[in-house]
Amino acid sequence: MRKLRLAAITILTAVLLLSISSGSFLVVNDLRQADVIVVLAGETNRRPALGVQLLSRNYAPKMILDVPANDIVYDQNLIDIAEAFVQKSPQRQSVKICPIIGLSTKTEAQDVSRCLGLTEVHRVLVVTSDYHTRRARSILQHELRGYQIFVTPVPDPAQFGKSWWRHRQWAKTNFDEWVRLMWWELVDRWH
Repeated sequence: MRKLRLAAITILTAVLLLSISSGSFLVVNDLRQADVIVVLAGETNRRPALGVQLLSRNYAPKMILDVPANDIVYDQNLIDIAEAFVQKSPQRQSVKICPIIGLSTKTEAQDVSRCLGLTEVHRVLVVTSDYHTRRARSILQHELRGYQIFVTPVPDPAQFGKSWWRHRQWAKTNFDEWVRLMWWELVDRWH
């Protein structure tokens, strides 16, 4: 009985410590020089802006902006909106739009592979949401073999914070990302 109680206390302590640090575990910041910056689709109010900023700070000579090919916002195709965004950028010559069909990070990685093509790219800097960096890096390393993958986070205080227990939305995002990370690591990676 005593050993069982000690085991239960040990497990609860481990769960508590892991829970408290889980927000920090999800966020990876591996900002490095690369051959190309890849801005993953989503959070269009934050990710592309950071990508362009990193491009202007010479973290890479070119940028690929992932855009869902079939998405419509009101009556406009998202690719048309992205093209207008790129045309306003002083670095427009260095930005390529990558139409993506995939609805998951894994299938998006396959679309990115197609957009990278046979170029002389070896080092890829991925821009994505802060809570998505660990899973995105793992997926892209798996799907884009032969490339070095680095990630940098785009924070959005409305969606996530490392102290995830302080806000309801942060807790939901933390939980959702852990479910997706576990699904990737235990199931999807092996298909």
